[in-house]
Amino acid sequence: MPDIGKILIANRGEIALRIHRAAHEMGIKTVAVHSTADADAMHVRLADEAVCIGPPSATDSYLNIPAIISAAEISNADAIHPGYGFLSENANFAEIVEAHNLIWIGPKPEHIVTMGDKVEAKRTAGALGLPLVPGSDGAIEDVAEAKRLARDIGYPVIIKAASGGGGRGMKVCESEDQLETLMQQAGSEAKAAFGDATVYLEKYLGNPRHIEFQVFGDGNGNGIHLGERDCSLQRRHQKVLEEAPSPVITPEERARMGGIVAKAMADMGYRGAGTIEFLWENGEFYFIEMNTRLQVEHPITEQITGLDLVREQIRVAEGKGLTLRQEDVQLRGHSIEVRINAEDPRTFAPSPGRVGHFHQPGGMNVRVDSGLYSGYSIPPYYDSMVAKLIVTGTTRAGALRRLRRALEEFVIEGVKTTIPLHQAIIQDPDFIDGNYTIKWLEEWLARQDAA
Repeated sequence: MPDIGKILIANRGEIALRIHRAAHEMGIKTVAVHSTADADAMHVRLADEAVCIGPPSATDSYLNIPAIISAAEISNADAIHPGYGFLSENANFAEIVEAHNLIWIGPKPEHIVTMGDKVEAKRTAGALGLPLVPGSDGAIEDVAEAKRLARDIGYPVIIKAASGGGGRGMKVCESEDQLETLMQQAGSEAKAAFGDATVYLEKYLGNPRHIEFQVFGDGNGNGIHLGERDCSLQRRHQKVLEEAPSPVITPEERARMGGIVAKAMADMGYRGAGTIEFLWENGEFYFIEMNTRLQVEHPITEQITGLDLVREQIRVAEGKGLTLRQEDVQLRGHSIEVRINAEDPRTFAPSPGRVGHFHQPGGMNVRVDSGLYSGYSIPPYYDSMVAKLIVTGTTRAGALRRLRRALEEFVIEGVKTTIPLHQAIIQDPDFIDGNYTIKWLEEWLARQDAA
């Protein structure tokens, strides 16, 4: 595989800027693609070349495969990096990229297909030795079969869409008399959101944490893990704050599960970055899904490993293999990331608009991934996340002290942001003690509303 000389970044916002920076540090030129709404975006300003690929609607721009391929061809790009979201887990796009003799900086298309189907992903994960939540072996359509299975594994159970995510097509069923109705509702929601009404059934875990392992494969039978991240602070199944390592995972659990996931990647022949997500409860891990891309929260793994994950993606795509062996991976310190959205911190209503004064925090072990600048107009068409604040300390307590200080310094005027929300969350005694689960934040928010 030849060295990459120019990368087209098929994304926008902070992740596009993140990829640009890694590429430039490697001596690789970049091509930014953008909608008309993003003409003044920071990644567009900094890239070596920029190509407008359509109007504001993501369907007509960032999801427009012919326009992106055309941009790669007219700019003579060697490779395409999809970032996360948009087309990053679209196997058809990956195949088209490779069919045009471009290097796809991502997993093999067949692995994107396998892990993009929740039922097939679960089947594959089980075959690879990953622990599973008790549930159906695959899609379930017959209500009588669903009732028999639910009796066997015990209520409550959860009905999930086989395609998609983000909480759509998911229904928790507490008793048998609800099952048929909730299956129909979940199937209808899944059909409307993802074009696929297929659902499956699992044991519903009462109060778990969301733990994910960062993995990497070279595509030739070698795989490593880079430790876990705790992503349990969620609102409506959307992550709000992440930390690494998890406050509850022991070194023995990390070594055991890390070994299992690294071997799974090696056995798959997986290529590039991936994340294997688990629910964790009472010391037990249960596979839920695999994301075949870079994660939003990848910086906290970078901070505790010292490894540039985007650089590693590019190296693997060039056929150079992994920089580290498993025995070389050392986790040092504790890192926390908060997602800062242009939203009302109480109602969560989007708050696009023109940024006035902008000042980001600094100091030792403080990192801000953001494309914001004074005078920039945040468009209303895309995800509301506008910055990620990442802090690292020798200990979790030290990282928390640094996070409080950094949030106090962060100034984004002209729009509402979730900075005040994060300031309140990290003062809560439960959070300070690391005592939280995937239900904690919504319960905490309900208490704030009632106060």
